[in-house]
Amino acid sequence: MAKKEETPEQVVGVVGSGSFATAIVKMLTENCKVVHWCVRNEFVKGAIELRHHNPNYLTAVRFDIKSLKLTTDINELVSACDIVVLATPSIYLADTLDKMTCDYSDKIFVSAIKGIVPKVNDVVAHYLRDEFKIGFRNQAVIAGPCHAEEVAMERLSYLTIATVEDHKKMLHNKFASHFIKVNCSCDILGNEYSAILKNIYAIGAGIASGLGYGDNFTAVFVSNAIREMEVFLEGIHEMPRDVNESAYLGDLLVTAYSLFSRNRSLGNLIGKGYTVKSAIQSMNMIAEGYYAADSIYKTAKEKKMKTPIIDTIYAILYEGKNAEKQFRKLTTKLN
Repeated sequence: MAKKEETPEQVVGVVGSGSFATAIVKMLTENCKVVHWCVRNEFVKGAIELRHHNPNYLTAVRFDIKSLKLTTDINELVSACDIVVLATPSIYLADTLDKMTCDYSDKIFVSAIKGIVPKVNDVVAHYLRDEFKIGFRNQAVIAGPCHAEEVAMERLSYLTIATVEDHKKMLHNKFASHFIKVNCSCDILGNEYSAILKNIYAIGAGIASGLGYGDNFTAVFVSNAIREMEVFLEGIHEMPRDVNESAYLGDLLVTAYSLFSRNRSLGNLIGKGYTVKSAIQSMNMIAEGYYAADSIYKTAKEKKMKTPIIDTIYAILYEGKNAEKQFRKLTTKLN
């Protein structure tokens, strides 16, 4: 497929070198002559330059090295780019951005992070606004059912990009390709929170599977989860939205059911009898839902929301409650 024409004022960079960051770089190289990529360390940088693939994640994805500008210095990347895609795990974002000393006032920051920033116990959109004075007009959020592994195989996937009207067309053209369909939205906070919530619910779906519950129960669990998500989103930021759209329900479904889902995998281990600590340690990727559950639970309590599924997952993850007993109680609250 011919690459779309790139204009000088639309230089894009990606911060992060995990699986989703690698998938995003792959998406962007379909349309950009050069994608700037800030990776974790010199080993990863050198390995990509030598072998033309990420040595740790999505190793089957090969890059034309001429289309990449690799660095380990976030200031070098931000200075060179007009669009900065943040794709680090949420627990590392603060450490990464604390190193940013260059002028970023005119940059657009796109969050591909589906988690809570522990430093401030808040979502990325608020963290960028409050800590770095990056307003919502200079932000965007990537959401939707889009597992990195399927992007690597170029299986048709759908992204939702939530941003202000001015940036929609430009960002659409950067990400859309023959295997990526892009929808646009104005619901920045709703898309970000839904991406976080679905990880928590996916842990629950995994726990249910590990405990021996079948597909019939999981279907009921997920249908209750999307209704609970709607309650939470309305309590956080009320605006017209349809939670049946792919950015909300679609992302929840794929994360709750897919074998690629690290959050479901974490829950499955817990359901099978692993302690939370041992389950986390046995995984080589970060399950964002674990870290998000604490903050989301507390937010729901502060706003007096009725969230029985979130309450159940929190009790198992943070209060050491028995998964089997907690799910037995939860079954009486679902319909």
